[in-house]
Amino acid sequence: MVSIDEVARAAGVSTATVSRALSGRGNVSPATRARVDAAAASLGYVVSSSASSLASGRTRNIGVLVPFLDRWFFSTVLAGIADTLMRHGYDITLYSLTVGREQRSRIFQEFLRRRRVDGVIAISIELDADEIQRLRELDLPVVAIGGPTPGLTSLAMDDVALARLATEHLIALGHTAIAHIGGENEFDVDFHIPVRRRAGYEQALEEAGIAVDPALYEPGDFTIEGGFHAAKQLLGRPGPHPTAVFAASDEMAIGAMLAARELGYRVPEDLSVVGIDGHELGSFFRLTTVDQAPRAQGERAAAAILGELEESGTPAPQVGPAEQPFRLVVRGSTARPDGDPAAGRLRV
Repeated sequence: MVSIDEVARAAGVSTATVSRALSGRGNVSPATRARVDAAAASLGYVVSSSASSLASGRTRNIGVLVPFLDRWFFSTVLAGIADTLMRHGYDITLYSLTVGREQRSRIFQEFLRRRRVDGVIAISIELDADEIQRLRELDLPVVAIGGPTPGLTSLAMDDVALARLATEHLIALGHTAIAHIGGENEFDVDFHIPVRRRAGYEQALEEAGIAVDPALYEPGDFTIEGGFHAAKQLLGRPGPHPTAVFAASDEMAIGAMLAARELGYRVPEDLSVVGIDGHELGSFFRLTTVDQAPRAQGERAAAAILGELEESGTPAPQVGPAEQPFRLVVRGSTARPDGDPAAGRLRV
């Protein structure tokens, strides 16, 4: 195994300079850093994580708390986190909180307290008072994504505003019979996202003077299949049918489009459909959506952690919620009730 002393000799510098250059910490000129990098690469030298940890008191590892690993939104946020941290030489350790309450408690009481991480990122997990307190006791940077978390740096998304924007787009096109595919009760946990998105939908209707019709609501499970079955329920009932559907996720919106086409509806001539997320399949299906940029959410969370850890002059984020940006992206799945193309805020 190549030692740091061999790299130092090859680069013509001290071992301390090699350590500073490869860790990215401390003052090293660009020319010296380039010489050290070249020497390390030519010799095949890899920094020992255990030695680096002993020397710096850092593990260069970030713990990430995530509720689901098999859902597109969470895996996309995670990809943004992982890519950003990897570029800065950090590893991640995943803690899945889909486990039972007892195991979740162990994560906060034992796993995180082993001091194997330099910071913690929580993805769309509503933490209770005891869990927040335990994280604060770690005396590590903590960033929460998804909603306001008291006492912690939070990158919050205004789900009511997202839903209002989606529904207002349909109203502006002239739709009044607007159905909503929301979330099953089992998904109404962390930050009450299904309830908040339904609230935004209903607020937009009420402010436009449109009565909220419970018959135009159908729950789903935030999957394409769930949206497909929900839309079949909405469109297969006797009586007047909706001319537009707002789905609480892009995957459910895509499922609704597939169900509509199977039942003989043309999208958007007979039925307009809009979702929320910014799913990469959205462009393929020409889906109008409110893009909440999940990958960028992960990148911002990782940058916030690095801002506190790295000696780069980056200002540390302020404790408290910071609302994240979103935008309406109008494509080919929405139109006026008479079938005319939609005129939207942003067409791609």
